[in-house]
Amino acid sequence: MTNIAFIGLGNMGGPMTANLIKAGHKVTAFDLVAASRDQAKKDGAAIGESAVATVQGADVVITMLPAGKHVLSVWNEVVPAMKKGALIIDCSTIDVESSKQAHALAAKHGMGSVDAPVSGGTGGAKAATLTFMCGGDEKSFAAAKPVLEAMGKKIVHCGGAGAGQGVKICNNMVLAVSMAAVGEAFCLAEKLGLSHQAVFDVVSTSSGQCWALTTYCPVPGPVPTSPANNDYKPGFATALMVKDLTLAQDAAKSVGAATPFGKQAQELYKAFEDAGNGGVDFSGIIKHVRGLAGKS
Repeated sequence: MTNIAFIGLGNMGGPMTANLIKAGHKVTAFDLVAASRDQAKKDGAAIGESAVATVQGADVVITMLPAGKHVLSVWNEVVPAMKKGALIIDCSTIDVESSKQAHALAAKHGMGSVDAPVSGGTGGAKAATLTFMCGGDEKSFAAAKPVLEAMGKKIVHCGGAGAGQGVKICNNMVLAVSMAAVGEAFCLAEKLGLSHQAVFDVVSTSSGQCWALTTYCPVPGPVPTSPANNDYKPGFATALMVKDLTLAQDAAKSVGAATPFGKQAQELYKAFEDAGNGGVDFSGIIKHVRGLAGKS
């Protein structure tokens, strides 16, 4: 049993906390939202009075927060209050530079640190099947891995500080582009009078096969667990995909990388979000693509 502090109990952090408790860890949790604190308490967590109070005495501190500014703000508060030799893990998806700054802050105070953004969405968070992409030194990664294994099924050490964030934004850029392409293909098939099932049956077993099709098919029917069967309830919301694609574009600019498909995907999903669909699952981008018919 490890004494863990968990800060950030939203759609991902809440279920992750519950899985740590199920695995036998002692968890003290904190969130600014009362309802999130109440749910964590029902799941078996102790509730801290503040972020600083939550981390005191913890062997491992985990944060799951919206953006880099939030991570740096919380880490600046809690790292000085952590006990000597403790480990801090950030599971948020943030920009690489902020992640590196967080690692530097932890090192300054003699703490081990890991950036460990996740893939798998809310379903993976609930089922403890997340993939963790980790950045940090070998010692910190080794210490973090047993804790992360209570929340996920694949734990990958991607490199040094910020490497996990780098891999995460690359992965989600691929996901966004592939989902847009799959949606585009179904829209063309509809215009050609083809059935969704016929397209799925062929493409899912041919060279066009991809996760966006076989696991998250953007039309109702072929994949029973797809958000398309539930009016595109997320899942992974469009607003979050826009966030990740923007992080990818910022990273590309910072290193001079050419990402033309990533840039177009960012613009496409941003237009879908701006039309009032930020809370719609990102696979709903097919609806936006349908609306483009005749405009090009």
